Amino acid sequence: MARRRPAPAALLILVLAAAFASISSAVRPVSDAHRSAASELFAPSADGSFGDLESTYEAVKTFQILGLDKYKSVTGKACEFAAEKLASPASSSAKDLFHAVRISGVLGCSVDAGVYDVVVARLKAVIKDTNSLLEFYYSVGGLLSIKEQGHNIVLSDAGSTFHAIKALSQSDGRWRYDTNSAESSTFAAGIALEALAGVVSLADAEVDPSMIGVVKSDIVKLFDTIKSYDDGTFYFDEKHVDATEYKGPVMTSASVVRGVTAFTAVASGKLNIPGEKILGLAKFFLGIGLPGSTKDCFNQIESLSFLENNRVFIPLILSLPSKVFSLTSKDQLKVEVTTVFGSAAPPLKVNLVQVLGSDSKVITSENKELQFDCDNNVHYLDIAPLKIDVGKYSLVFEISLQEQDHETVYATGGKNTENVFITGLIKVDKAEIGISDNDAGAAESVQKLDLPKDTKVSLSANHLQKLRLSFQLTTPLGHTFKPHQVFLKLKHESKVEHLFVVPGSARQFKLVLDFLGLVEKFYYLSGRYDLELAVGDAAMENSFLRPLGHLELDLPEAPEKAPRPPAQAVDPFSKFGPKAEISHIFRSPEKRPPKELSLAFMGLTLLPFIGFLIGLMRLGVNMKNFPSLPGPAAFASLFHAGIGAVLLLYVLFWLKLDLFTTLKYLGFLSVFLVFVGHRTLSYLSSASTKQKTA
Repeated sequence: MARRRPAPAALLILVLAAAFASISSAVRPVSDAHRSAASELFAPSADGSFGDLESTYEAVKTFQILGLDKYKSVTGKACEFAAEKLASPASSSAKDLFHAVRISGVLGCSVDAGVYDVVVARLKAVIKDTNSLLEFYYSVGGLLSIKEQGHNIVLSDAGSTFHAIKALSQSDGRWRYDTNSAESSTFAAGIALEALAGVVSLADAEVDPSMIGVVKSDIVKLFDTIKSYDDGTFYFDEKHVDATEYKGPVMTSASVVRGVTAFTAVASGKLNIPGEKILGLAKFFLGIGLPGSTKDCFNQIESLSFLENNRVFIPLILSLPSKVFSLTSKDQLKVEVTTVFGSAAPPLKVNLVQVLGSDSKVITSENKELQFDCDNNVHYLDIAPLKIDVGKYSLVFEISLQEQDHETVYATGGKNTENVFITGLIKVDKAEIGISDNDAGAAESVQKLDLPKDTKVSLSANHLQKLRLSFQLTTPLGHTFKPHQVFLKLKHESKVEHLFVVPGSARQFKLVLDFLGLVEKFYYLSGRYDLELAVGDAAMENSFLRPLGHLELDLPEAPEKAPRPPAQAVDPFSKFGPKAEISHIFRSPEKRPPKELSLAFMGLTLLPFIGFLIGLMRLGVNMKNFPSLPGPAAFASLFHAGIGAVLLLYVLFWLKLDLFTTLKYLGFLSVFLVFVGHRTLSYLSSASTKQKTA
């Protein structure tokens, strides 16, 4: 019991986090959070580039879709990058030309018509000679992008190109990458449909309607292979492909969305695809939340932009601005119905048709229509009349379009289920604590506790007695409430802690601690124990960690082989705290001589200097032999100045300098004095020799 455990406060935090984790990942339309994430993910390098052409296109296209002005600041560098590839089409691959043309289209780069003529000829040559699906995709896509920029591009052999791409399709709606590929791919189906849509747009004559119908049938078969989750989310994934060709659900689903929306935009009629599958794809991309890579971000945003406006179905997203509601604050249930980018939905009604409990038990099936606030574009409903208590619930909504013509345009998904959490104040009453002597519960002392307030008790017990604690918890609707965490903590004055779970029944929470059976777990530690009760739940607005007082516990002496208390954890930051004051005991100073003796000694030290002065006076010092010529006079002056500097250094040594510093300076002065002194003495010697010879 005394092993190190998380503190009750930390346990309360964990309870709240676990309870809200299942409802925090809500499907919400594209918001400013996505724009901020895109700005951080697509960060240009120091030279202003995003890497290769494909990465550059993904960055500027994402910025354009999200309406970010950031792509304008990289226009010059990106256009220059694209122009380099377009200037040499013969040495550039179809993939590079494809991305370069699309970059120019997104940014409106100025490209000479003659340059595009050469690029068009190069791409048409690739289409004529290839049997690769990817080469068809890049070449047709590049030609279509040039046409969308205002140039007259016609694919004269569109029919044969259409058949060549269609020849790579399989019976299940998937496509092969080329005629040599053994396996088919869902990702390849998406780029094939996009390439076929480009061929139809570039054709100089109408493509065979029967072939268009066959491709529509292939799309329906492709959607038969779609996968789903229990919450109505749909996505595409590969079945059997090599690891090198596997793209993952995000890229595969994005490829299919691009291909299907592109093909339906150029084909007449409507595809026989259920609206809930289109809505499920939208939920899949929105369910990604904020992507962690540039590739996922681009695929998410571009796919949602295609779903925002397409000829199959426009998905309408039902979302809740908040999924936590308080009975105390009488919060309103608010529902938003928008497109994937948050645009307003057509006229519709939202009904709450069912409320399910956490165990899927039906709480109410009463159909309630939500009121519409046209100013804020939200549907709302008061939750008080629903008579639902605190806890987790699943709300089932049904969306009905008011105009029948909209049913073939928008996908609502029928019934939509949203998980919500209801919180409220929990009533705490009939709280008692006491000490008893026997199992019958005849208590020596029973004290009432007012747990909502700060009340403390003082108890005492020995090892033959028992501690009893009981209280009741009631919800706002009068039902017995069972929180996730109820702990009683006993903390000894030596910092040893013991946690006990307070069990609950249908009527009350009750804990009985038999100290006779707990003496070993308490390590035979007598003394004062602080009592602390922790009650916490995500639905409980008044969760608390309340000190109850203290208990003086008298336990028997510990036997010789009794377990010892565990070592208490040391705070790793305690070494950075204040240190204990250190008291030094210094040696008593030695006795000093009298002041008069010190002055007499100083006088004796000055006697040699006085004798030196008297000697100079008796010798008759004069300046007769001082050199008269400028050069020797300068060296003589420096020699005397050096001697004065040495004397000054001695004074400084006496006053403040240490021995090593003094020796360092004295070494420099000695070299100087040797040099100037030698020159001076040499002059005097030569002058004396000349006088003698004269």
